[in-house]
Amino acid sequence: MSNQGSRASNQIAYDELNALISKLQALMPQLNQGFNGRVSATKVLNETCSYIRRLQKEVDDLSERLSQHLASMDITSFDAEILRNLLHQ
Repeated sequence: MSNQGSRASNQIAYDELNALISKLQALMPQLNQGFNGRVSATKVLNETCSYIRRLQKEVDDLSERLSQHLASMDITSFDAEILRNLLHQ
């Protein structure tokens, strides 16, 4: 009996994992172009990791550009605090 319970539990976990992979695939624009149906879970996860790394790099680049612009501006500490609060929302 415990073997059946374990198999049922594994099947639920497998089904949940497949559902999550499908949701992730739907969020990834590059995986929805030119593919008919599903892509392997490995490809979805690899593409997702690459996409997150690209987004993080873009955030870092934009943060650096913003810092450079703010450093070149003549703003008061009050204005700088307002900007910081707006950016952290």
